[in-house]
Amino acid sequence: METRESLDSRYAVIFISKRTDGDNGYGEIAERMDELASRQPGFIGVDSVRDASGAGITVSYWDSLEAIREWKRNEEHLTAQRTGREQWYSSYQVKICKVEKEYDFNSSEL
Repeated sequence: METRESLDSRYAVIFISKRTDGDNGYGEIAERMDELASRQPGFIGVDSVRDASGAGITVSYWDSLEAIREWKRNEEHLTAQRTGREQWYSSYQVKICKVEKEYDFNSSEL
């Protein structure tokens, strides 16, 4: 198990959502948002899961609060947010947290 405590200003944006039925163009725009975010200054990475009921959690990692603010202001992202509220999500919640510590486990390393 590896532990990393010196993360130097890493932030996580946690997006917890419940999808509406049907794709309605969601898949294509989700891929575009991943691509666009990955080119945004300050972007570190993303983890995402969704279950069969439509409940999902996406965590994106950023090097600063300013990078998060700039991503939130991105025009394409603003359009996707608007469409999300109108078509893709029945509910969502956003939390922004500072990552203080990180560790992982990989059984193949035993």
